[in-house]
Amino acid sequence: MATDPFRAVPETSRTMLSGQVLRAVVSAHTVAVVGQPVFAGVYLSGDYDGLSWHAVGADVVTAIGLVQVIVAIMVWVRLRLAWPFFATSAVVAAETVQYLAGMDGALWLHLPLGVMSVAALVVLFIAVWRRPLPRRPQPPRGPVQTVEQPGHPAAGHA
Repeated sequence: MATDPFRAVPETSRTMLSGQVLRAVVSAHTVAVVGQPVFAGVYLSGDYDGLSWHAVGADVVTAIGLVQVIVAIMVWVRLRLAWPFFATSAVVAAETVQYLAGMDGALWLHLPLGVMSVAALVVLFIAVWRRPLPRRPQPPRGPVQTVEQPGHPAAGHA
């Protein structure tokens, strides 16, 4: 294994492809969710088209959140890291309740959940970008042991 002396992160702890996909999806999710208060603000300032932008944005945030759950499951299976799945599940659950509260007009629930969802997703964004999502450790490979049956010579012996 070649080691690059100019690389800050050792080769064995670099982020795998599934971790890079998680970073990309979390980044897209963060951009989409940060746009939601902007669209709501446009609506509240008197431009009623802002409400339809906010509704479309909610659909986009929800779709990206569901994709993020699938990618987090991949990271759990491939990298044996469970925390991205549990963090993503909590954020998506809050976003789902917030979505339903917004559709129902329950602003007393929709607004605080929105603030919490944006904050939680920004923290998740920082967590996935702060350190590498390393390769899972490979089990050690040793010589294969076979059991010889009595009365039968081992393969290759005469």
